[in-house]
Amino acid sequence: MLKRFFTDLRKYFSFSVVSAKSQLKTEVAGSYLNWIWWILDPLCFMLIYTFIFGYVFSASEQYFPVFIFVGLSMWNFFNGTLKSSVRIVKRNKPIVSRVYFPKYILVVAQLMADAFKMMISFGIVVLMMIFFQVPISFNVLFFIPIIIILMLFTFGCSCIVMHFGVYVEDLANVINIVLRFLFYLTGIFYNIKTKIPNIGEYLNNYNPLASLITAMRDCLIYSRMPDLKFLGIWFVVSVLLTVGGVALVYKEENSYLKAV
Repeated sequence: MLKRFFTDLRKYFSFSVVSAKSQLKTEVAGSYLNWIWWILDPLCFMLIYTFIFGYVFSASEQYFPVFIFVGLSMWNFFNGTLKSSVRIVKRNKPIVSRVYFPKYILVVAQLMADAFKMMISFGIVVLMMIFFQVPISFNVLFFIPIIIILMLFTFGCSCIVMHFGVYVEDLANVINIVLRFLFYLTGIFYNIKTKIPNIGEYLNNYNPLASLITAMRDCLIYSRMPDLKFLGIWFVVSVLLTVGGVALVYKEENSYLKAV
């Protein structure tokens, strides 16, 4: 199965790139500000959260604007890809019904589009780190493995919800509710370890998004080595989710057309 997966991934890579570019162009079609919205949207949310939690509620995190923007960049990537994947087969029914390709390729294209926007956000993070004179250490190199784990985890989860989204019409609504709840338990605008008494450490370590965001903040903002044990745990979990999701799609994708 893995051999087939990598073969198909190479075979349909060009299609994924073209599909991702098309999606990005469609998002900004007819907009006066065009791609600038990909910068303004997270930037405006960062300013709102900085004002509300940094000044109104007196958050004490060092480099608080950067702290928030790192969390938002990673969360928006996961949130956007997962929500889009629920109905991605139904949205692409005209293509799916005419040409065969492994249906997880649709998720790959979505992942590419959202990863592109996330990289723009991290470009802003770099500028903010320069502006706020955030000290840099060799721990910033952990950025790469953390991003890889985040992408693997997102891809695995997205393949699974894509499959069930074909059959369960209300799944999109359920995912929206779950993601809203998860957003507040991920520590986007606060330090989950210190703000939630007694269980904060547990929530941070065993919530994959919180764990990865904390690891990214440690290596980029605070010059600390992230917790390698939990990075390893979430890497293994992400690989298992990816393998399980791809296997599920290969096994059931022939029945998708009947359902949509």
